[in-house]
This record gives sequence, structure tokens and C-alpha cells, in this order.
Amino acid sequence: MQGAAPPAPPIVPSVSSQPSSTMTVLTSMEEMRAACNQVASSAQRLISIYTQDFEPQLYDHSEFLGIIKRFVLGRNFAKVRVVLTDGSKLLRDGNRFVGMARRLTSYIDIRIMRVPVPQHAASYIIADDRAVVLRARPRTWEGIANFNHPPIARKHLAEFEAVWLANEPEPVTIRAGSR
Repeated sequence: MQGAAPPAPPIVPSVSSQPSSTMTVLTSMEEMRAACNQVASSAQRLISIYTQDFEPQLYDHSEFLGIIKRFVLGRNFAKVRVVLTDGSKLLRDGNRFVGMARRLTSYIDIRIMRVPVPQHAASYIIADDRAVVLRARPRTWEGIANFNHPPIARKHLAEFEAVWLANEPEPVTIRAGSR
């Protein structure tokens, strides 16, 4: 009898350079909230949010606010950008996210849409240029999440950029008083 064969080397999973194309279908507010939290938690430098009225069930929730606070205070050059399609309800009702944005103006920037730019989704959140959660219709919680798919995230990020740039705040002009 010959000696036992040497043990096989351990199997090490390979890390693919290809994006994961696993899409998760979301059907409830709880699933949507968990997916938004997961996307925000995965961000390294930039979170972009496009929303009708800041959807308090998602973005004015304690867990999400904690994620955003840790993100902006824990990373150099972290930025959160938000485009609201309807700011009237926000201004009337108040929002904890807006309160945090007022305290962290260097990290969180909110713009209210004045110049409409077509979008393929009613609302979405994008982490960097690789993870996205989106809803096609504003009145339902149905949507999709893709936590590591740069091509999809970049497509929506390009749409967000178009809205962001089209709705730059008007410059403040300081005029010297005449006496």
C-alpha cells in the first residue's frame, strides 16, 4: 500500500471582475427600506437620491439617518446629494433628514427640481456608481435592487447628474448698499 495522497489544496472562491447581475425584486415598504439601507451602507464616497417628497418611510427613518450620519462623518470627501421633485410638502411638514442636512452642509446637498429632466424611475438611491434601488411608480413600494451592478447604477447616475446640473441653485448676488 502506497502512502496516502497529499490533501487537495483548499478551494478559494475567485473574485470575479464582472459585476453581479443579481437583481432583487422588492414588493413591500419593509423590503424597500431594507434595500435602501443596504445600498446606503455600501457607499464609499457618494450617495445620490432622487425622490418625489423624501419618502419619510424610507429616508426619515432612524436606521437610515444613522447610516447617513456614519457615512458622512466617517469618510473623507463623503457626499450625499438629493434631488426632490416636490419640495412643498417637505417645507411644510419638516423632516429629520433635512435637519441633519442643515447641520452637515459640507456633506449633504439638497436641490428642489425647478427644471424637469426625464427620468426612467420615480425614485431611486445610488451608492457610488455600482449599487441602486429604484421604484418605477411613486405610489407603490414595488421596485428593484441591484447591489453590485455598475452598468445599471451608472445609467441612473447619469440621469441623476442631468437633473442635478439642470437644477443648480441660483447664485446669490450681494449688492453693495447705496448711500
